[in-house]
Amino acid sequence: MAVKKQFSDSDFIEGLRLDDDKVLTALYKKFYPPVLKHILNNNGNEQEAQDIYQETILVLYNNCKKNNFELQCSLQTYVYSISKRLWLKQLNKNKSLFKLNDDSSFVDVSNDVNEHIEKEVQFTKMNSSLLELGEPCKTLIEDFYIHQMSMEEIADKFGYTNSDNAKNQKYKCLQRLKRLYFND
Repeated sequence: MAVKKQFSDSDFIEGLRLDDDKVLTALYKKFYPPVLKHILNNNGNEQEAQDIYQETILVLYNNCKKNNFELQCSLQTYVYSISKRLWLKQLNKNKSLFKLNDDSSFVDVSNDVNEHIEKEVQFTKMNSSLLELGEPCKTLIEDFYIHQMSMEEIADKFGYTNSDNAKNQKYKCLQRLKRLYFND
């Protein structure tokens, strides 16, 4: 029995650049399920999910063909973000209306789509900046803001002499993160 090759993100990108059919097939199998789930959960159907995914792969393919293309996040995140934006554009184009509890009331969400797209762009940019920040700053910021650890816990974890030193390091890390985020 043949062993299926697991492709890395760079394998996928290089395979798309070289028009490798095996890579394209693996790409479809690996990243389609979350896109399908997202569209089904957001008033879409399977045919619409297939169409959006096809467009997503075309966008990815065209971007990979550019010499200056450089992936700033995981390929899965990139593919999912493209498909989300395309789906939101589709909903906006259709001027989709979502029902409220009673049959006579509707809420037009088309104005919120652009705001959501902008927030998604900002989130992706922040994630890239955080990854670029490196260690130990990345972990320190995640521990404080995401895991809600106290400065005392962070001082113990990183071996700082006290919480004031940990707070000072967090401040320096935040300043570096701001520079990375706003200079891109």
